[in-house]
Amino acid sequence: MANAPSPATPVPAHDLVLVGRFGAAHGVRGEVRLKSFTGDPAAIGDYSPLFSADGARSFALRSLRHIRDDMFVARVEGVNDRTAAEALVNLDLHVRKADLPPADEEEYYHSDLIGLSAHLENGELIGEVANVLNFGAGDILEVRPASGGETLLYPFTKAVAPHVDLSAGRVTIVPPQESEVREEEEGEDGEQA
Repeated sequence: MANAPSPATPVPAHDLVLVGRFGAAHGVRGEVRLKSFTGDPAAIGDYSPLFSADGARSFALRSLRHIRDDMFVARVEGVNDRTAAEALVNLDLHVRKADLPPADEEEYYHSDLIGLSAHLENGELIGEVANVLNFGAGDILEVRPASGGETLLYPFTKAVAPHVDLSAGRVTIVPPQESEVREEEEGEDGEQA
């Protein structure tokens, strides 16, 4: 399968930002579904080349046809039949961070947050941000504890993560109080709701 020319040297993964994902093959002429993760879904067509997660493969979109919301049918340079399109299924697409506009104040690219050290307000180290998850209700910081064990999940809100300092490589975490969670689960008189 021929793709757009790959860079001579793979782009380092930490220089890439996830912007989309190929889905199922569409028809027999090499078209493939494409889910866009960009703020304006159609903006994914403005970025070229797009890279695989390891930065070793690059792709150029020849055309995009909007289906609905953030879903498109794409023609990819060098992908001319269904077999070639099927080889792209579930492949994440990235762009170089340098090719993106700077984030607005108080906004961050997920790749900027991954790797930050997470500290309590008193400076105590909690761990390191391992990932930023989103299951539809907002971003969640997944923190790998410095002491080991299961990862911790914190909503990425101003209340829970009030200070992000990219230049210092750290984020301050104010864990939600268990009593606050329990109060929501219990009625005013302490009975289970």
